[in-house]
Formats: sequence, C-alpha cells, structure tokens
Amino acid sequence: MFFKNKIRVEPFRNLETLGKFVLVVSCLLNFSAKAQSIDNQGVIVGAERLEVLFRLVEGKEVALVVNHSSLVGNTHLVDTLHSLGVCISVIFAPEHGFRGDADAGEHISDGYDLRTGAAIVSLYGKQRKPTPQDLEGTEVLIFDIQDVGARFYTYISTLFYVLEACAEQGKEAIVLDRPNPNGHYVDGPVLDPRLTSFVGIAPLPIVHGCTVGELAKLFVGEFWIYKPESLRLFVIPCLNYTHSTHYELPVPPSPNLPTTRSVLLYPSLCLFEGSTCSVGRGTDWPFEVVGHPDFPCDSFNFLPRANASNKYPVHAGWLCGGWDFRKISVDSLRASKQLNLNWLLQFYLQFPNKSIFFRADNFIDLLSGTRSLKQQILEGKTEAEIRATWAEDLAAYRALRQKYLIYPE
Repeated sequence: MFFKNKIRVEPFRNLETLGKFVLVVSCLLNFSAKAQSIDNQGVIVGAERLEVLFRLVEGKEVALVVNHSSLVGNTHLVDTLHSLGVCISVIFAPEHGFRGDADAGEHISDGYDLRTGAAIVSLYGKQRKPTPQDLEGTEVLIFDIQDVGARFYTYISTLFYVLEACAEQGKEAIVLDRPNPNGHYVDGPVLDPRLTSFVGIAPLPIVHGCTVGELAKLFVGEFWIYKPESLRLFVIPCLNYTHSTHYELPVPPSPNLPTTRSVLLYPSLCLFEGSTCSVGRGTDWPFEVVGHPDFPCDSFNFLPRANASNKYPVHAGWLCGGWDFRKISVDSLRASKQLNLNWLLQFYLQFPNKSIFFRADNFIDLLSGTRSLKQQILEGKTEAEIRATWAEDLAAYRALRQKYLIYPE
C-alpha cells in the first residue's frame, strides 16, 4: 500500500536544524542550476526534497541503502543527513559497493563508514536481505539508488529484498525517487517466475518503464513481496519529471555504464552477456561495442584488458572482432523506443562457430526471462516472430503498470 497521505511538511522544531537545512538547500540550488545546463529540464529528485525527507526521519534511527549515485547536489546523501543531525545506524551496500567502484559480481565486504561511524553491511554476495540483527534499533530504512530501467540491473532486486525485510520486521521504508533514463518505453518478454533470480526478481519485462518509486509501489501493491500489508511505504517523488523527460544522469550509475549512450544501449546489448561475446568490459567503451575473438576483425576490433572497472573481463588479452555502436546518436536510441533484438540475431547469424555462441550455463535464459529466446534464435526466427510471442504478456504488464505510475507518460 502507498501511504501518500503520510507525507506532510511541517515547520522545523528548532532554529539550529533549520539553519543546517537552509545551508544544504543553498548548496542544492547551486547544483540545480548546473543540472539544468545538461538539459534535465529542472528535474528535482526525491533526495533533493530535504524538507519532506527530514520531517519523516527526524528523531529516528535510520538505515540507508545507497551507493555513489545517492547525491544531494554534489554531496552524498549519507553526509547530507549526518550534517542535519540524523542518526544513521547502518549503511547497506549493493552491487559495486557503497562508493560504486567494485567490479560487476565482485564480493562486497562489510565495514564502517569513517565519517559517520555507521556500520556498512553488504547486500551483494551471500546476504541479499537485511537481517533482524542488521536492523536492530532502526526505525526507518531509506532507499536511494539510481536505476537504469532494465530488469536485470540488480539494484531493483536489492530494492525488492529491502522492502520485504522492512515488511517482515515492522520497519518503515522510504524510497527517494529518481528518473529512469530508459523510462520512456516498455519492451521485452515478461519474466517466467520459474526463472526468478537476482537478475530477474519479479515478473517484469526486460524494459519495465518504471522509476524505483513506481516499482516499490508495484512490488507492494501486487503482493510480490512477503507480508506487504504490514509495510509502511513512503515514496518521495521527483518534481518536474515525466516518463518522456530527457534526463542526463549526473554520475555514471555503475562502472560499466559510463555514458548516456551505454545506458540507452544496455537493455539490448546486455543480452549478449548470455553469449560468449564481449560487450566491451575491459575497454573504454563498455556496452558500446560487441565482439568475439572468433568474429572477423577486418572492419572493427578491440582488445579487452583488466582495468579498474573489470578485473577479469571476458576475452582479456584477445583481439575481438565485432561491431561498434559508438556512432549511434543518443537521440536516435531514445526515439526507437524498443529493444533492438536484431543485433543479437544478426551477430549470431554471422558468427562462424555457432555451437559455442551461447554460454553453457544458459545464462541467456535468466537475462531474457524466458527459455524460449535461445531456442527461437537457434531455429532462425525473425525479430517479428519472436516479438509476437511476447505480445500478450507484455500487453497485460502495460495495463498493470498503469495502476502504479506516479508520473505522466
């Protein structure tokens, strides 16, 4: 249930707190002016609505699920709340870590934040849901992480688990909303529940078309999490945002999505990670190139190497022939408003040794959310034929999504 009526704005209780708030807001206004210069159309994200947030957490012990994208202006949300005197009991770190600099799939260690003294608990590895011990004494949990709109982007799986933990343990949950850079369309097969995993936590299509705030409402409203009726959920929405807003992310959402183009290409190109191909991890252009050592190198090639973002990239040290997507304009990618499945189909058709194209562990099934896609590709189905098999479930999801939208299309 979405407790919209619970969000009230009331005067601050003391002048010292008010003074701190005014100082933070003045810094925020300076940042907002800069943000508008990159054509974000004056969007104010949930974390920047500090007066609303402060009223919900004042005097309470707070847990945070955050990473490097959790910014208020140029300042991390943790530091912002700490400067306002908010008691932070624990910080939960998702994939890529609290500061967002760990490699994909890398184990994240527990520790302490030196600035606040709060414990840091990893939610990536064996433990993916906060335990009662983790949340002991905590009254409210805040989720503030930038999503990119694809089902297999694991931050939304972390959102699912922390909402469930709050429901089970009687904690309030606050989601600070942020724009979805791929929120202008919905596409792809809806997840088969038999293939539920950390890269597919709920029956969503590959491109779900929701912000994290809208997803939180969906997870709770459709009873996809356990005991949703006991959860007190607050969503602090963005202002001046619609699903058609062209929003440039202020910081890269993760190490291997460094550009707007990579973020827009990600939903389509990530399907290649179910194959033995490289998507450019270990280069300066992750998710902007695709290649393989067995693919012809005549027209374009690249050489993956270990770097700060990828310690063990696929085909490290091997020259990969393939395709270069770096000249595709951002505007054309946004205008297409659909997954480009044809890239995967055509690359497979041109691949010389088809018996080794797909990973042996059938990871393509988890990424696509269906056991059908791999078989359809092997059978030589066209993109139109494959899309037809998604249509009914996708239409049902579109209708379901409408119930939980916060922002106009």
